[in-house]
Amino acid sequence: MKTALKLKLPIHGILRKTIFKQFCGGESLEQCEPTIQMLAAYHVKTILDYSAEGEKTEKGFEKVKNELLAAISKASKSENLLYCVFKVSGLGDVRLLQKVQAKEKLSSKEQAAFERVQERVETLCLSAYESGVGILIDGEESWIQDVIDDIAESMMAKYNKKSVTVINTYQMYRKDMLGLLKHAFQKAVAHQYYLGVKLVRGAYMEKERERAQELGYPDPIQPNKEATDDDYNQALRFCINNKQRITLVSGSHNEYSNQYLVLLMQKHGMAPNDTRVYFSQLFGMSDNISFNLAKAGYNVTKYVPYGPIQAVMPYLFRRAEENTSVAGQSSREFRLVKSELQRRKAEN
Repeated sequence: MKTALKLKLPIHGILRKTIFKQFCGGESLEQCEPTIQMLAAYHVKTILDYSAEGEKTEKGFEKVKNELLAAISKASKSENLLYCVFKVSGLGDVRLLQKVQAKEKLSSKEQAAFERVQERVETLCLSAYESGVGILIDGEESWIQDVIDDIAESMMAKYNKKSVTVINTYQMYRKDMLGLLKHAFQKAVAHQYYLGVKLVRGAYMEKERERAQELGYPDPIQPNKEATDDDYNQALRFCINNKQRITLVSGSHNEYSNQYLVLLMQKHGMAPNDTRVYFSQLFGMSDNISFNLAKAGYNVTKYVPYGPIQAVMPYLFRRAEENTSVAGQSSREFRLVKSELQRRKAEN
């Protein structure tokens, strides 16, 4: 597919009917509506995710910001749209973010560009706050994550004074992330704001390891999946133990982690629909987890990416690689679908 796209071969029709249809809601906000309604029929909320990546110009960054503002506006008018989400790298040049994190001196032009990135983030968070919509800031690569965390925490300090509007992402496949989560909580307590936490395992493992090896610094990623799973579940426990100040979105396709969060909520006497906890999965993946949790009365969201096919291909490639790398993920889901089809056929 990568080669075909590079050669500009006419494969958009094939993509639209296969991988795009599986993982995306549509090419525009309007095209997402049938998916939003389908999920709502099963009591699953939608997180709108404009997944166009790779913008490199100020015009492109403004386009992404305006698209996100339109998504926030749509969410403010619908009870089925709980959150919107964005990447800071969609609003500014990655090389600039990397330079800021490395504490390199910026030229006056670069300083102005970075201030525009901060202004775009502020515009989105303010719009979400005024519209009563939650906004998630996605996790990214470690070499730009510190600056993203700084921006996210400054927005939480401003807009999470009475309840949670802004939610930052913590990727637990990093060795240091559990400690960083606890430190973020301490800051929230010290500055008297609520902490919005989205937990995920992580999405850039191969890239992180390759860069660490290439530049000769310690690999920031956990030594194995068990260590990641352990830190993820410890983070769940930490969030529920501190539920008075934390709103949690648990972004997991791991069955045990979802069961464990249910048990934690029960242990703490929390109702399934307690608005401080949301379970979340990607559209097109782990429907058995999403729909069963929703049927049991828990708060569930699906990330529904959308955008022009060409622009969302990096997202789709990551999903395809993720399904391949998680042992048995695709075949397990296929078996579940096949089993359900056979059950329905037997009933009829």
